[in-house]
Amino acid sequence: MKHATRPTQVLLLLSALLFAVTVLSLAFGSAERASSEIVLQIRLPRVLLAALVGAGLATAGALLQALLQNPLADPYILGISGGAAVGGVAALALGAGVGVGAFSVPGFAFLGALGATGLLYAVAGSVGRAPTHSLLLTGVVFNAFASSVIVFVVTATDLSRMAGIFLWLIGSIRLVDFYLIAGVALLLGLGLGVGIYHAYALNLLSQGDEIASHLGVDVVRVRRRVLLATSLVIGASVAVSGLIGFVGLIVPHLLRLVVGSDHRLLVPASALLGASFLMLADTLARTILAPTELPVGALTALVGGPLFLLLLRRELARAAP
Repeated sequence: MKHATRPTQVLLLLSALLFAVTVLSLAFGSAERASSEIVLQIRLPRVLLAALVGAGLATAGALLQALLQNPLADPYILGISGGAAVGGVAALALGAGVGVGAFSVPGFAFLGALGATGLLYAVAGSVGRAPTHSLLLTGVVFNAFASSVIVFVVTATDLSRMAGIFLWLIGSIRLVDFYLIAGVALLLGLGLGVGIYHAYALNLLSQGDEIASHLGVDVVRVRRRVLLATSLVIGASVAVSGLIGFVGLIVPHLLRLVVGSDHRLLVPASALLGASFLMLADTLARTILAPTELPVGALTALVGGPLFLLLLRRELARAAP
């Protein structure tokens, strides 16, 4: 009974943290005084979208680390966000909007994320664990390729669309409305639902494909579903916020130190803490240099970059003979 109550306590604590950060984010902004109109029409949609994107990126990170059996898996580092950005930029260059009424940007971003994830899955192999350096090298190469494609598309597009594309790319949560929030919430809910549904199977997969198969897991089907769910979540997140890195790396690692590696708890906990983390980062981005606003992606990189180097050093030391 005691073991059963601990996950509930963890989720309740993270939910309380999420509520507290939400109130904090609504209370602080570039304006000195927050009228009800500012809170309801400007801050509330932005806070909700930041929570959804943070939850999506953190969930995607946890699922990727389980899918690829690699603790350094992150949508940004491995180039999956870059693949989604290529699709999104292509749609924006063609004149599409970001809102739910124009599904071309999320759709193209999903296809880009799916292609990048499929490439990583091929490198990782259908059986076993790919070496850390192989996955990282694949991510570096794909990020370089994605950057080149983005530069080409942005250069080829007309000047009237260039500023909007650049603002979207640097990672910010500005273009917000409740229709957009509803669309992202739907896609995130689908991806999160798949992750939670297959959480126990992911626990077994961490012991190896052969063991999981003997215990009744349809390895190919689970991997395919988690792959699609991860691509869906990343595509939706990148489509509305651009490139925000390291959320999927930071949050699952912090949680593993506290709750362990049981994905039945880790996946929903990652969503809750990821939402709080990005809301807090976005609040800091809005207020540190107010009225000037920092890209939230820059703040997450300041935290995630050093952490990634520390984790990489530990993984390479562990793999050394």
